[in-house]
Amino acid sequence: MSTAAAILKKGWCPGALRPMQSGDGLIVRVRPRVGRFDLDAARMLADAAQRLGNGHIDLTRRANLQIRGLSDNRLDEQQAELGRFGLLDDDAGSEAVRNVMVAPLAERGSVAYGIAERLEEILAGDPRLRGLPAKFGVLVDDGGPASIADERADMALRVASGFVAFGIDTPHGTRWLGACASRDAVELVVTAMQAVLECVPRTRMRDLSAAALSKLQLAVMPKLQPLPPLDPARGRVIGMLDDAAGVAAPFGRLEAGQLRRLADLAMMAGARDLRLSPWRTLYMRVRDAAAGQALLEGARAIGLIVDERDPLLRIEACPGAPACVSGTVDARGDARRLARLMAERRFGGTVHVSGCAKGCARSAPSDLVLVGEAGRYGVVRNGTARDAADRTIGPSDLELLLPEPSHG
Repeated sequence: MSTAAAILKKGWCPGALRPMQSGDGLIVRVRPRVGRFDLDAARMLADAAQRLGNGHIDLTRRANLQIRGLSDNRLDEQQAELGRFGLLDDDAGSEAVRNVMVAPLAERGSVAYGIAERLEEILAGDPRLRGLPAKFGVLVDDGGPASIADERADMALRVASGFVAFGIDTPHGTRWLGACASRDAVELVVTAMQAVLECVPRTRMRDLSAAALSKLQLAVMPKLQPLPPLDPARGRVIGMLDDAAGVAAPFGRLEAGQLRRLADLAMMAGARDLRLSPWRTLYMRVRDAAAGQALLEGARAIGLIVDERDPLLRIEACPGAPACVSGTVDARGDARRLARLMAERRFGGTVHVSGCAKGCARSAPSDLVLVGEAGRYGVVRNGTARDAADRTIGPSDLELLLPEPSHG
């Protein structure tokens, strides 16, 4: 199935059928159905990453998983393994458009799970929808304790008591347009996507012209009712929440051995699968609180994050050099040094360490941004990697960026 011609140029969103070339080899992105994979599939992914790649596995902000460091002559073997576990699409076109992100604790049989499952089927099966803009995505939230409602997606559904809220992405975040019955939610999203397909030029929701946005609203508003009040979304939770445990990977990076061991810990805790999230956090339903605590302690021992106060949760960092050909700095190594400084100096802000000016790891502003260029860092305060730097420092000068704690 794999050919060198199928390898996409950098800047495209990779897949399992169309990988992307990076500095450490090919990146293969796996999009599990409804955002989760069973424990046997997790072990397979770990083994494949170790045997066929370089052992590095990335959790993405789109609730996907990426295996790094593959070579073209091993892609057929990788794809065969994914196919054996139901993780391979029929073709690259359906794979690319099947971008549905679902709340990690939505259960099979729930309204949110059913909507997400049906949307995936429609996106993969309707050739007309392959004309949607690249990276176009839909979010389905269940209103539960690990809500993804505040994350960005071109279209968003939020299941509430007795209705489903519908929203679209704008330059200022999600704009909730109204509500519909749960039985009408899938049809509503398909109507909205068809309206996008009629736009010229076709673009992401946040970039639609005023005329295109008005046309879309005319298409969906007759299907909507006034929106009742929505409860605040809780967002990411690390540690125990109800009967589930959440563990995060530093900078979204798992090593093959960590994933294999986490699958074993999950099995001992009574979990049946691992659920992905946009926060690079994995969630597992566990047997009881004691089993969950044992899982968390085991996860801590293998280097995963189980504490909401861990400063690593406030740092975003791309792989940097040498994994990325655009990077000239060890972004994640320097980010770990900054995390230690943040703890020592009680710095409570957010940090983004980017290997280059593209800022792939984070598009939103951070309190402190370091942008790699020619082996040094441009320093940006309260901005993004694309903003002008105030000054330039070397990696050895990181301690100058954070003030000493006040003892007064």
